[in-house]
Amino acid sequence: MSNANLTNEPRKPNVIVFFTDQQRWDTTGVHGNPLGLTPHYDWMARFGTHLEHAFTCQPVCGPARSSLQTGLYATATGCHRNGIPLAPDLPTLAGHFNEAGYDTGYIGKWHLASTRDRPVPEELRGGYRYWLASDALEHTSDAYRTRLFDNDNRPVDLPGYRVDALTDAAIRYIDQRKEQPFFLFLSHIEPHHQNRRDDYPAPDIYRDRYTGRWTPPDLESLGGTAPQHLGGYYGMVKRLDEALGRILDALRSLELLEDTIVLFTSDHGSHFKTRNGEYKRSCHESSIRIPAALYGGRFIGGGNVRELVSLVDLVPTLLDAAGLPVPGELHGRSVVPLLHGSRTAWPREVFVQISESVLGRAIRTARWKYGVVSEDADPLLDASAARYREAYLYDLYADPYELTNLAGYESHREVSDRLCGALLRRIREAGEPEPAIDPAPPVPSGQRRLLESDG
Repeated sequence: MSNANLTNEPRKPNVIVFFTDQQRWDTTGVHGNPLGLTPHYDWMARFGTHLEHAFTCQPVCGPARSSLQTGLYATATGCHRNGIPLAPDLPTLAGHFNEAGYDTGYIGKWHLASTRDRPVPEELRGGYRYWLASDALEHTSDAYRTRLFDNDNRPVDLPGYRVDALTDAAIRYIDQRKEQPFFLFLSHIEPHHQNRRDDYPAPDIYRDRYTGRWTPPDLESLGGTAPQHLGGYYGMVKRLDEALGRILDALRSLELLEDTIVLFTSDHGSHFKTRNGEYKRSCHESSIRIPAALYGGRFIGGGNVRELVSLVDLVPTLLDAAGLPVPGELHGRSVVPLLHGSRTAWPREVFVQISESVLGRAIRTARWKYGVVSEDADPLLDASAARYREAYLYDLYADPYELTNLAGYESHREVSDRLCGALLRRIREAGEPEPAIDPAPPVPSGQRRLLESDG
């Protein structure tokens, strides 16, 4: 297939977002998982561009998705918790690519309309022109029973395991639009649990294959539901990676692989009920750290990006890589200047907003995790708070699995004060009113000390 159109202008790159739900970063081989679950993702990370330190900006489905559609923090989108529809007047990825002449398509879970098991009306679809989706896929489908809705709000039942059903639909979309530039957002629900029975239904062949095989150290120490759920969760991750391979194979067969930007990432991780009463909604690595890799176009051979990257950075990244204008009001920035090991000025921390379980804010630097929570705000009703208290401080060099909370330790007061200042700056930059932050009660440090070089 020719890479140029009839005017001999270079063809615009296609763009595919392969999006998973609730997938921890350490399910991948490149992050040390020994079970061989993700050979296709690992290939993308090795030969494309690996965002080694990628994080959600809001560890719950709807708010994170609003940020990935807009490039804005959830308090700016208005979707600070689940159940708030994305405002139709907000500029979105689909809108930007529509204006550039792309065909835009969305397949899978949306979770930005608050319609649950009913079709999503056209005005709440974020501007996507092709639509085969469900607002809350967990309420319209199960592992081997997939129901979506089309452009005309008609139910469409797809055969096969749910990951395969959505992937089949995506490959049909790609094949039917191979002659024109397209932007496809493929949104899986796996490896999210099936809500009504709190279960992780892997394909039957993988149901028990990974049970008891390997447990990350945080889950090994803290337990939670990992003994019950981790095997099925891994089986879902395995099938997702096989689906990613099928997408890459389809692109290769259509001679589109090198000219199609593929982004793989997730909305948040899962701590398996170790940090609160469910699976996410906390500032911990297990909740906020996600896999992220890109292949195609400028990302081929882009190398290993070690800077801290947020979901809000991925919107300007995709626009920039496709040659589209990047609006100045976006909260993130493009990672394209970081490719090939280029030393470019980059923020030293990522900023996280937390809702529903608590109303909280956090930053994560290369070494430290610092988080605050509000005692008075309602985490379901309030988007922000006027006052927070210090709740978390982790030294990720000494304690990468966040098993020792140093909040209030007298030895770490100076570090906490410095991180508090950085957090207040990030809160202001996100457009929130600057709050007061009360220090944690002092805790004797024992033999713990910080050297000047540790800061």
